[in-house]
Amino acid sequence: MRNNSVRHPIIIIGMHRSGTNMITRMLEDLGLFVGKKKEENREALFFQRINEWLLRQSGGAWDYPEPVRKILNNAEVRMLVRNYILHAMQTPLVTSYLGWGKYIRYHTPANLDIPWGWKDPRNTYTLPIWLNLFPKSKVIHIYRNGIDVANSLKERSTKMLSLSKALYLKRKWLYWLVPKTRGFTDTLRCAELSDGFSLWAEYLKEARAHVRSLHTQAMEIKYEDFVVKPFNTLRQLIYFCDLKATDEDIKRVGGFANRERAYAYKNKPELQEFAKQMSEQLRVFDY
Repeated sequence: MRNNSVRHPIIIIGMHRSGTNMITRMLEDLGLFVGKKKEENREALFFQRINEWLLRQSGGAWDYPEPVRKILNNAEVRMLVRNYILHAMQTPLVTSYLGWGKYIRYHTPANLDIPWGWKDPRNTYTLPIWLNLFPKSKVIHIYRNGIDVANSLKERSTKMLSLSKALYLKRKWLYWLVPKTRGFTDTLRCAELSDGFSLWAEYLKEARAHVRSLHTQAMEIKYEDFVVKPFNTLRQLIYFCDLKATDEDIKRVGGFANRERAYAYKNKPELQEFAKQMSEQLRVFDY
């Protein structure tokens, strides 16, 4: 199907645990289509799986994203990747994003005539590939203080390890029949504050480079400013994403922002001490 009013995608980037989930939910409520099938963090499964595939074949992962540069720097592989993604977006594989109704009508996301896009922190590193496919994309970068991000990652890692350990002990007797295929946690890098903080710095540096190069095609949002005063930023986002939402819609959606989440680390002495140790690195990123 040819469509003369097609839209360019909105690609949401930013480090994990930085508020990308919250703001994506709000944009979805305000009219941005972000996918039919999504996991709990509002990441469209279709695009998430492609991003994971890109990282995996380069020997990387979400917590070790740098190896994806091997694809970016290999012209032949990059061309094949582009060809594969274009093909996949025109097959029934893409129904997980479009749903069958939109697939029958549009055949591919590239033909959508409604505001659309997707959120995935991995976009921060795979963005050059997506820009090859959609050079007029608009990019939203959401960032948050690195102390809170590192602490959130550590807490999640600790929780997952505890649950995984309990499940392992419960099912241990079965593993002679069905060997264990998954690890005890999705990341060991983020089990320590310092490692989670260094990952945050890597993501933020990468995202800022994209924002600088894209100029007016990019918009950057500071999480702490957003949760304190969400109204003005949401109005800017509506204009940026070309959404049809009213001030009443903004007030309704913006009411879910929790200002107490801004600089939450200041409520914990041990995190305040960690922040002092990381003060020079925080200043590099305007914190």
